[in-house]
Amino acid sequence: MTTTSGRPRVVIVGCGFGGLEAARKLQGAAVDITIVDKTNHHLFQPLLYQVATAGLAAPSIAAPVRLLFRRQPNVTTLLGEVTRIDPLAHEVHLADGTRLGWDHLIVAAGATHSYFGNDGWARLAPGLKTLADAFEIRRRVLMSFEAAEIETDPARQRALLTFAVIGAGPTGVEMAGTLAEIARHTLKGEFRRIDPGSAEVLLIEGGPRVLQAMPPSLSQRAMEQLQRLGVQVRLNAKVTDIDATGLQVESPFSDGGAGKGSHRIDCHCVIWAAGVAASPLGRLLGEATGAEVDRAGRVKVLPDLSLPGHPDISVVGDLAAAFSHRRGKEPTPVPGVSPGAKQMGRAAAANILRRLAGKATEPFRYRDYGNLATIGRNSAVVDLGTPLGPLRFSGRIAWLFWLFAHAYFLIGFRNRIVVLMDWASAYWSFQRYARVVADVRAKAGPEA
Repeated sequence: MTTTSGRPRVVIVGCGFGGLEAARKLQGAAVDITIVDKTNHHLFQPLLYQVATAGLAAPSIAAPVRLLFRRQPNVTTLLGEVTRIDPLAHEVHLADGTRLGWDHLIVAAGATHSYFGNDGWARLAPGLKTLADAFEIRRRVLMSFEAAEIETDPARQRALLTFAVIGAGPTGVEMAGTLAEIARHTLKGEFRRIDPGSAEVLLIEGGPRVLQAMPPSLSQRAMEQLQRLGVQVRLNAKVTDIDATGLQVESPFSDGGAGKGSHRIDCHCVIWAAGVAASPLGRLLGEATGAEVDRAGRVKVLPDLSLPGHPDISVVGDLAAAFSHRRGKEPTPVPGVSPGAKQMGRAAAANILRRLAGKATEPFRYRDYGNLATIGRNSAVVDLGTPLGPLRFSGRIAWLFWLFAHAYFLIGFRNRIVVLMDWASAYWSFQRYARVVADVRAKAGPEA
């Protein structure tokens, strides 16, 4: 099946890191590419929390998809939501009724939030995956301070000045550290009836340490840096309920003694950073193709990232339950991080080119560059993989490394310059100038 141009058709679903890199890899190839995404922009998710905490404006970490491919004539971009994939007819169905035929399909639909079966918590504790999520979190944080300024009841005022971040992975750690800096430094002197510095920032983690993907030594350093910022870290703590005015937490020592105990935290601003699930498109694809899907909704792929019985369909990024296949070593799971998505996108596109040339595909091999996480001003942890072994460091040097690494990987020269200028301004002034809230109809909380 070919297009009127006589060239094979490649459809890419999603323009996150995996979809973007796949399309770039096919630049100059004799194929016609159609990218379908339900938003009109590519988002640099590692810095999304900075939009949520008023450190950066949205355009600094996002770029229009059409702009990115304006000089790649073999790419057509469409704004739409995929509702069905028909592997027999080789068609992708969109919500508006459009059907797109394909010869090769790359599905890179990404991930969403997982509330571990408690989907009702989504309205009460927003996660952070999209710009809309970031705007909502920013509104809730800032409006909590505003509501506390006019609140006369001490108990409710205390609850308005309590912020809970659930989940101590990189997003949770970065969010908690930044919230503490906002309370202690950014808002200092701006209120007359409250002291923003008295706000409590809680980081609640169900496991035994923060940043569990990192070595224990770096986890401990991150913990210490969080505590120096004033963040209250609660480990081995399980959230059992969330409502409009707080949450219930169960932990081994929450009753003040031995054994399990449960206690309530009165809090009007809860941020969810604890769970990730694959896009619902993963299960739809599994049903359509017979491919196995894991508990998180990720599609299990073959070594070359294609689906069993469907070599013309590849799944990459957070939607793929993929393994890295290095010669002489046991396959290892590919982590759900942006470098993994980028590498899978390039590998899937390269295998399409091999198929078109009549060559055998190659198994995916992931190169682990390490992990980075920033905690706050002059505080970060870095775990790098090098040919000589792991390189691990923390503190100010790690923070500078994190800063320039993220600026380097941003899309577009303008964004890199703007972000560096904003960071420099915030560093010297302690100010965050993206503190504009469009919807102030509600004081704070999930009912807004």
